[in-house]
Amino acid sequence: MPRADIPLVDAPAGRVRLSDRRSERTWDVPVGAFRIGAAPVTSGQLAGLRDDAATDPALPAVGASWWDAVRLCNALSVRDGLPPCYDVDEAREHVAWDRGADGYRLPTEAEWEHACRAGTTGPRYGDLDAIAWYRGTSGERLHPVGTKQPNAWGLHDTLGLVWEWCWDLYDPEVYGSYRVLRGGGWFDEHWSVRASVRRRSHPTLSIDDVGFRVVRDA
Repeated sequence: MPRADIPLVDAPAGRVRLSDRRSERTWDVPVGAFRIGAAPVTSGQLAGLRDDAATDPALPAVGASWWDAVRLCNALSVRDGLPPCYDVDEAREHVAWDRGADGYRLPTEAEWEHACRAGTTGPRYGDLDAIAWYRGTSGERLHPVGTKQPNAWGLHDTLGLVWEWCWDLYDPEVYGSYRVLRGGGWFDEHWSVRASVRRRSHPTLSIDDVGFRVVRDA
């Protein structure tokens, strides 16, 4: 299967207010300009890097753990002649982010929400049925990326379709190595498919409604 390119969208610098319903905490985060995938990474974009031979190339690359996503970001960087962003120490279960590298990486949680909102302030950037594959529209199955309306910056499927890994630890004092998931998935009810909703999972989680989206620095 020939590989597909990864279209990127320019996201301007700004500031985003994150919130956590569990702890009732809010915090403001400045965000620099960056470039982000117009949709979640697809099986076609990972051609040759992952065994998805039986998968529609337009479907999101699901079943990737956080560790898989980090390794695949590096593999995509190498394939495209870019410096990898991550130094992965498998033995110590540690990943260091080289912030001077210009390869593919996972978005920070603040970058993800900033890009998802695209200047909006409500729970969603549009009518849910028009913008998202969730339990009410998906028929409880995965769909190709880019088939719902994008947000104002041209990003598809930030809400619904698949949960997306972010770089950040969720709450290390309480949950240790658990990483942040954002966006909601094809099996979720409408209340989970909102720009502010944050979930957590162990970085080894591999499941059919979780994928990832890549970022490069501007």
